Amino acid sequence: MSAPSKRTCQACQKEFAVESDDITFYEKMRIPAPTWCPECRTVRRMSWRNERSWYRRTCDATGKPVLSMFRQESGYKVYEQNYWRSDAWDPLEYGKDVDVTRPFLTQFGELLKAVPEPNLIQKNLVNSEYSNIALNLKNCYNCIGIDGGEDSAYCFSGILDIQHSFDIYQATSTEYSYELIDCVKSNSVRFAQSCEGCVDSWFLYDCRNCTNCIACVGLRSRQYCILNREYQKEEYEKELVKLDLGSYRKLQELNAKFEELKLRVPRKFATIIKSENVIGDNIRNSRDARGFDIRDNAEHVRYSYRVHHNCSDIWDAIVAWNGAEEECEAMSCSGKRIVYSALIWGGFDVQYSYNCFDCNNIFACVGLRSKSYCILNRQYSKEEYETLLPKIIEHMNMMPYADKQGRTFGYGEFFPPELSPFAYNETIAQEYFPLSKEEVERKGYQWKNPEIRNYQMQIKNDQLPDHIRDVPDAIASQTVECGHKGICIHGCTTAFKIIPEELGFYKKTGIPLPRLCPNCRHCERLLKSNPLRLWHRKCQCGGMESGIRNQELGKTPNYRNTATHFHGDKPCPNEFETSYAPERAEIVYCESCYQSEVL
Repeated sequence: MSAPSKRTCQACQKEFAVESDDITFYEKMRIPAPTWCPECRTVRRMSWRNERSWYRRTCDATGKPVLSMFRQESGYKVYEQNYWRSDAWDPLEYGKDVDVTRPFLTQFGELLKAVPEPNLIQKNLVNSEYSNIALNLKNCYNCIGIDGGEDSAYCFSGILDIQHSFDIYQATSTEYSYELIDCVKSNSVRFAQSCEGCVDSWFLYDCRNCTNCIACVGLRSRQYCILNREYQKEEYEKELVKLDLGSYRKLQELNAKFEELKLRVPRKFATIIKSENVIGDNIRNSRDARGFDIRDNAEHVRYSYRVHHNCSDIWDAIVAWNGAEEECEAMSCSGKRIVYSALIWGGFDVQYSYNCFDCNNIFACVGLRSKSYCILNRQYSKEEYETLLPKIIEHMNMMPYADKQGRTFGYGEFFPPELSPFAYNETIAQEYFPLSKEEVERKGYQWKNPEIRNYQMQIKNDQLPDHIRDVPDAIASQTVECGHKGICIHGCTTAFKIIPEELGFYKKTGIPLPRLCPNCRHCERLLKSNPLRLWHRKCQCGGMESGIRNQELGKTPNYRNTATHFHGDKPCPNEFETSYAPERAEIVYCESCYQSEVL
């Protein structure tokens, strides 16, 4: 087995480890080890994924108005979806010969800016044009990163099979639900996080197979519970009427009690379900993995986020799915042996390419469909391609691209940040690793100044009706002031409209109107999710009395265990990697102590 080594990150100057299994993978793929640390590599890939920053501009082929990820002033050409997918143009016409007198990635950057891009990324959408990186949607609005949805809106990231739901972040098989985070198989559930198989409930955290429960934490197969206290059905229904959750004021009062309860109930150090030899969070039915949101029979995964559906041998990927194999430094790629690429939809042996469909043996190409043996969008024979490719790799190492910070990018590095079509704060990098303008520019990324918005507010935030029963239908056509009023870090739009379908959903389900714009609502959900970082910690179970360390910090009250644990009345000796930072207030237990208390 290859020996591990230590390196200094080119980007942040911190030391990081290249482990033995990393080296084995790189040798298998015949690629060099990275020169950036895992977190800097993640941020770099994220800076190429624009999910939610859209602009009105015209199609450069037809002149039609379109919504686009690419600003008009960005210098990138944009074709509307149908034209881009048609035979009316040929991306091979933009092909260019390799110029050995200049860095190769400089030439790729020129090609990237020359080849037209689709305005948004969509496939098989019906009445769902206001969506991006989405497929198989019907009657959806502002839905992003979704495969399979109907009659839903404001749903984001890694969502599969969602029906009649609004304001969702990462969920699977969800119906008639609202404000969910990392939930599975939910029906008529509102304001829930990390739950599975729950029905007809409000404000849940870490609950399984619960029905008719309100403001509960850590319950299993329970019903008619409020704040973790069980009621008879008739009593529960009376309490539900008293709570009057159609009132925004009363909803917030209940939420405050719910948040306080969440701090008094121990939680597991990570959401890891039916998995073996894994480190990270939100990992389900997977093996030998390190990362976040890895599920559905994934194996041999490292330093990755959102890897789903039978993927294997995935190193440094953001969004890999549908049986992807042997990926490294890939962003939104599906196929086999995809390295240093973004937006690759099927195919194999793809390197340094962007937004290509079902291509094989291509290097540094943009916008190709069903092509083979191409370099910089120039067609070659198989023999010519195989002869030229090693020469290009040697050239990349002999004359690497150097960015404005003096960092070098030879063969084995993902695209330089300054070549990204997007500003840092247009991408998911700002959502998961938020930075100030000064920090962004110091790190060599682009920054886009916020647009000046001068909306004429028809309804001030404090003028919104408190109760959903008092909301007139006419509000769906009016401009509402966002409660943050642009004073936040969430890219606040300062104003928003409530679409008719959304208003109908609120009235049908008895949910009061939101007070924030969709951008702020989305970012508030992100803040409730744990960061994509890990800390080494000890279990906080202290025997009969737990949460002791937090109590000493004055952050949470003690928790008294309800069962005898393997370590008796002594503190638990177990340690783990967790996405809960040490300074946080939650009581964090190891797997064994958590199971003793919650399951």
